[in-house]
Amino acid sequence: MKKFIAILSLFVIHSAFAQLSLENIWNSREFTPKFIPGYSSLNDGQSYCQLDLNPDKSRACNRYDFKTGNKLSTIFSTDKILVDSAPIVIESYTLSQDESKVLITNGFESVYRHSGKSNVYVYDIKAGTLTRISNKKIMYATLSPDASKVAYVSDNNLFYYDLKKKKDVQITKDGLKNQIINGAVDWVYEEEFSMSRGFEWSPDGQFIAYYKFDETAVPFFSMDIYGKLYPNQEVWKYPKAGEPNSKVDVYIHKLGSKKNVLCETGSQNDQYLPRIKWMSENYLSVQRLNRLQNTLEVLRFSYYYNKPQVIYTETNKWYLEIEDWNFFTEAGMPMALFISEKDGYKHLYSLNDKFEVKQVTSGNWEVDVYYGSNGKLAYFSSGKDKPSERQIFSVDLASGQVVQLTRETGWHSASFSSTFEYFLDNVSTFYSPAVYTLKNASGDVVRTLEDNSALKQKLSALNLTQPEFGSFKSEAGHVLDYWKINPPNFDSGKHYPILFFVYGGPGYQTVKNQWGGANYLWYQYMATKGYVVISIDNRGSGGRGEQFKKMTYLQLGKYETEDYIFGAKYFGAQSWADKSRIGIFGWSYGGFMASNCITKGADYFKTAVAVAPVTNWRFYDNIYTERYMRTPQENPAGYDDNSPLRHVSKIKGHYLIIHGTADDNVHFQNAAEMVKAMNDQNIPYDAEYYPNKNHGIAGGKTRLHLFTKISGFLLENL
Repeated sequence: MKKFIAILSLFVIHSAFAQLSLENIWNSREFTPKFIPGYSSLNDGQSYCQLDLNPDKSRACNRYDFKTGNKLSTIFSTDKILVDSAPIVIESYTLSQDESKVLITNGFESVYRHSGKSNVYVYDIKAGTLTRISNKKIMYATLSPDASKVAYVSDNNLFYYDLKKKKDVQITKDGLKNQIINGAVDWVYEEEFSMSRGFEWSPDGQFIAYYKFDETAVPFFSMDIYGKLYPNQEVWKYPKAGEPNSKVDVYIHKLGSKKNVLCETGSQNDQYLPRIKWMSENYLSVQRLNRLQNTLEVLRFSYYYNKPQVIYTETNKWYLEIEDWNFFTEAGMPMALFISEKDGYKHLYSLNDKFEVKQVTSGNWEVDVYYGSNGKLAYFSSGKDKPSERQIFSVDLASGQVVQLTRETGWHSASFSSTFEYFLDNVSTFYSPAVYTLKNASGDVVRTLEDNSALKQKLSALNLTQPEFGSFKSEAGHVLDYWKINPPNFDSGKHYPILFFVYGGPGYQTVKNQWGGANYLWYQYMATKGYVVISIDNRGSGGRGEQFKKMTYLQLGKYETEDYIFGAKYFGAQSWADKSRIGIFGWSYGGFMASNCITKGADYFKTAVAVAPVTNWRFYDNIYTERYMRTPQENPAGYDDNSPLRHVSKIKGHYLIIHGTADDNVHFQNAAEMVKAMNDQNIPYDAEYYPNKNHGIAGGKTRLHLFTKISGFLLENL
C-alpha cells in the first residue's frame, strides 16, 4: 500500500510539473534553451573558442579543435584577471585581430533602446596585464587593427586610448547632448538603420572615419519617469514623420595629426548616410540615400581627396532597404559583394574594380543573410524552396552554381570559420529549440556542441500539440501562408474560438519554422484553454519578393487588415470554428493591426488586444514611416484613412489597449490619442499601463503581469 501511495504521489508531482502555466512561461523561465556562450572562430580557421564555467564560477575562454573537439589551450581565464580582488565579470568580450589582447565590458547601462555605456578593460594575454579604458563608463569601445589603441565615445565626443603610451587622445571637442554627436548616431539612425557605433578604424589603423550629427533642428520629445515626488523628465531628439532630421557629416581623422577631413557628402541636402565602411587602407565608402529612400549612391573618399566619387547608383519606384556591403582587396576577389532586390528579389551581386556590376544569384527566391566569401564561393542563407524556413547555401562566384549545405527542416543560421572550412550551424523549428552543430564546408556534421536535449525532454512531457503549416488563397487572389495550433485532443466535430497573433509589418514574417520561445509556449497555453491559435503572413510580409512586400506602399494597414479580415472569414467558415468568437492579439505594428481589425473588421473580430500600438503613423519616426508612406504632407490620406483613430466608432467588441509610459520607440502618445478618441465617442474599452516601461514591457515580473492580464481578458471576453 505504501509503495502504491509513493507511486501515486510521484505521478501527481510529474503531472503537476508537466503543465504549462503563465508562471513557468513568463517568470521562472524554465523553458529557456541553452546556447554556446562566447563562441568565436579563431584566425587559424582550424579552431574556435568559447566561454566555459570554471569550478570556482569564474570563466575561461578555451580554444578547441574544430575537427576533434579536443581542448587545445586556455586563451584567458577570469580567475587570473582580478578587479577589486575578484575575478572580472564578463558581459561581452572581443579578441583583437592578432588574438594578443581581449577587450572586456561589464556594467552595461542603456542610453537608447539598443545602445549603452559600459566599463571597459583590455587584457594583454601574454603579459597578463589589465588596463581600464577611462575611469567612467564609455560607449562603443573598439580595438584598433594592431591592438595598440582603443577608440570610444564619451559625452558625445570621440577619443582613443593609446595602450603603449597610456594616454587618451581626444579627436572631437564640440559634442553636446541633444545638439552635437560625434562617433555615435542619433536615436532614429540607431533604431531604423540598425547601427549604433558611428566610427570605423581603417584596416591599417592609421585613420578613423566618424559621423558628426547636428541635432539642433530636430524637435524634442519628452516623457516622465515616475518614482519620485516630482517625476524626472527624459528629453531627447526624435524626428517624427515629416519633421526635420539631423544634419549628418562624415569626417576622416589621421592619427598623429590634429586635422579632421570633411567628406563632401552634401550635408546641406535632406538625406541619409546610413553606412560608412573602409574599402581598403586608403579608401572609405559612404552610402548616401535620399529622404524618399528610393535612390542609393555608394561614394568613395580618402583622407587626401574629400570629393565624392560615385561608384554605384540604384533607384527603385517604391523604396530601397539598406544592406551592408563587403569589400575585398585580395587578388582574384571582386571589389565588393552586396545584396540588392533590383530584379524583384533579394540577390547577391558583385562589383569589380571598374565599378561594373554582375548578378551572382538569381531566381524567384531571396538571399536572406550573406555570411562571407573565400574568393571562389560565397555563403548565404535563404528560404529558397520554402519561405517559412532558412537553409545555408554556397554559390560559385564564377558560374553562379548554388549548392545547399544544410538539410534539416527548420530555420538555420551560420557562423563560418575564417577559412570557410567549417561553420557553426544553429537550427531550430517553431516547436523545438536550437541544435548547435559544427559542420564542414560540405555541410556534413563534424560534432554536436549543444542539442538542448534536456529542454526537449521537458517539452515532450507537456504533450503539446504539433503546429500545422499551410496556405490559403485570399479574396484578392494571393496565396497567404499560415501556422495553426489546435487545442489538445482537437475534435473537428466541435466548435472552437480562434485567436490570431499578428505582426504584419513590411518585410517581416511571423510564419517561420523557427523556435518561438516563450511566445510559442504562450500560444500553446492558450490552446490548452480551448483556442485555435493562428498567424498569417499577410501582404507586405518578407521572404517572397519585392512585389508582394511592397504592395502596401503608401497605405500601411490597408491590405494587411484586409488579409486578416479575410483570414477571419476563411477560418471562421471552417466546420470546427465558432465564428462568433474570433479574437486578435498584436504588439507594436501588430498592435496597430489588432486595432484596425477591431475597428475596420468589427463584424468579424469580437475581441482585440493591442500592445504598444501605433495608432497613427504621424506619431512615428520619419525614417521608418516615410520609407513606406512618404511624408504626411505628401500623403495625408495614406496616414489618416488607415489609422484606427479614424474608425473607433465602428468598435463593437471588446478592446484592450496596453502601453509602457516610457516607450521611447512607439510613444505612449499613441495610446493616449486612441483612448481620447474612444472617450470622445463614448466607446467602451479596457486599458493597462506600465509606468517606466519601454517598448519591450519587461523586467522583474512585468511580463508575467502583462500576460496574466492579456490571458484573463481573452478568457473572459473571447
